[in-house]
Amino acid sequence: MAIFNQVILWVPHWVIGTVIMVVPALVALGVFRWSFRFLLRVAGRFSPFMRTLLDRAQGPAGAMVAILVLGAALPAAQFPSDLALTIGHGLLIAMILAIGWAAGKAMDIAVEIYLRRFRIDVEDNLLARKHYTQVNILRRAAQTVLVIVTVAAGLMTVAAVRQYGVSLFASAGAAGIVVGLAARPVLSNLLAGVQIAMTQPIRLEDAVVVEGEWGWIERISSTYVVVRIWDLRRMIVPLTYFIEKPFENWTYETAALLGTVILHVDFTVPIERMREKLEEIVHGSKLWDGKAVKLQVTDAPGNMVELRAVVSARNSGDVWDLRCLVREKLIGFLQAEYPHALPKQRTELAGTVETPAAIKPARKPAVEAAE
Repeated sequence: MAIFNQVILWVPHWVIGTVIMVVPALVALGVFRWSFRFLLRVAGRFSPFMRTLLDRAQGPAGAMVAILVLGAALPAAQFPSDLALTIGHGLLIAMILAIGWAAGKAMDIAVEIYLRRFRIDVEDNLLARKHYTQVNILRRAAQTVLVIVTVAAGLMTVAAVRQYGVSLFASAGAAGIVVGLAARPVLSNLLAGVQIAMTQPIRLEDAVVVEGEWGWIERISSTYVVVRIWDLRRMIVPLTYFIEKPFENWTYETAALLGTVILHVDFTVPIERMREKLEEIVHGSKLWDGKAVKLQVTDAPGNMVELRAVVSARNSGDVWDLRCLVREKLIGFLQAEYPHALPKQRTELAGTVETPAAIKPARKPAVEAAE
């Protein structure tokens, strides 16, 4: 016992205080993790989705438990008053950050639960895409505000920073103007995101034409939009673009689309037979949604006829494939059964017209002429 007391006297006081704080925190964290794993196993039996949500909450919840135990053990550590105040202030800032972290995770969990009611992998997914777009944009905007508020709350606990901030806002001047100009793009994109979430000129997986490029809205972040071009390129566009500039949205009202196929053929083409063949093609394809099919003569440029076939499909991907199928089948049909109806270039040669040999006067033989 005397040796133990001597060892205790030899060990620095700050080491003993650290042990008094850290050991209970580690024990509490171990108990928490064991209890949480038990809850995860129980939740996994009933719902894998609930297990995933609980797993997301494990990080911030464990951090808050550790901070609370450290704060409770701080008086028992008997640190000097200045050091104890500094540690307590650090734990306060850590708790504020943990609360912000937990709020962000809670927001994500609430969004996951809300969006679980909608399926975006179905044919008629317009309503689901509306909710996905609106909720995701608002979540990113709320996360940005949450980060700013959390950091600001942590900094406001520091007296020097708080006084500097008050004096800076009071003096304003050139520094305020510079900060405002620097933050203008961020704020404008943030406000544009909120406006897009409310009015929804674009939604996830909308078929759009931006800067002459056809593609689909792949991602809407807090500052930019990713457009997936048809050839798998990605176009990165600022959010403000969709507020300030015109663009085409082919699936604004519905996911179904009309596709057109233009053919230039000869005047001898059998129009009615082409209509029958078009209906036969679309009725035999799973890409057609059964709503629209029509063939019309839309123009007669030069010595050709312009045929326009209109077909409908459930979404932009199907309408592209259906257009290609119709074009291929109609051209093959003409080649196989009506090759004379393929486009021709007619040329008329002008020159001296010779008298046919059948009507030329017969020349008398030389003998008869001599007689």
